[in-house]
Amino acid sequence: MMRNYLLHRLGSGLLVLWAAFTLSFLLLQVLPGDAVLIKFQNPDLGLSPQQIAEMRLAYGADSPLWQQYFHTLLAMLHGDFGYSVQAGVPVSQQLASNLPGTLRLALCGFALALILALVLAALSRQPVLRPLRALLQSLPALFISVPTFWLGIALIQAFSFQLRWIPVINPSPWQGMILPVITVAVPISAPLAQILLRSIDQVTTQPFVAVARAKGASESRVLWRHVLRNAMLPVLTIAGLLLGELIAGALITETVFGLGGLGQLTQQAVNNQDVAILQAVVMISALAFVLINLLVDLLMPLFDPRLQVASGGAL
Repeated sequence: MMRNYLLHRLGSGLLVLWAAFTLSFLLLQVLPGDAVLIKFQNPDLGLSPQQIAEMRLAYGADSPLWQQYFHTLLAMLHGDFGYSVQAGVPVSQQLASNLPGTLRLALCGFALALILALVLAALSRQPVLRPLRALLQSLPALFISVPTFWLGIALIQAFSFQLRWIPVINPSPWQGMILPVITVAVPISAPLAQILLRSIDQVTTQPFVAVARAKGASESRVLWRHVLRNAMLPVLTIAGLLLGELIAGALITETVFGLGGLGQLTQQAVNNQDVAILQAVVMISALAFVLINLLVDLLMPLFDPRLQVASGGAL
């Protein structure tokens, strides 16, 4: 039954979130340095050792590890991500001001990556471009080999300093998003295009494609109506798995372009050993990964009727 399948997927998702929390908590605890000491041992603050000890007690830095673990876990279950040691404000407040920018960049980048993958796949199947098919099919390998930070710097150099099409200083909101979105989209589009091209080659050999052609359907209709719909199944699967790379690419891109978002917040948290912020960023990334993969599982039956749940059957 669909209900049992959804419950199973939700249970698996909760297990993934718990594992991500536990692993990130343990790894962050063994990092060298101490956020409380980094902030309050500054000689300019003039705090005594006793006052610093009181601050460590207030932030729970001296509590046993198991107490910190369960306290943090229970707090996150209630939507409380704790306090930032450096900023002195709730982490949720910082997330609320930085998360929308990262989501906008990630979603626009993912949409552009899908468009690039579809365009490359469609162009490689056009009869007039048959001599260039090998070149088009080699582009994804080039895209995936380009480091995100290098691509961002190269785009700034080309379009801002050389061509002067996009201003670097005080760009408009939409101008400021063009190069970062391209920087995020290009590496993500590469594996999508590679999987889609291979899938199209496999689907075109199926008997139903030959039947569609025999009925007089044009190549464009066969491609868009019959081939792509069936070839999208592996692409949907890999799209969910690429979410981690998408988030990482967005964080690096924000740093390169100086954009406000989780990238800048994460960089500051790493420099200051602000564990609460780093833990929150990890959990948000894990939650997004679980939700996207659950959405992919729900969308796949729309592309392949064989995966739909029959009345009283199972997925």
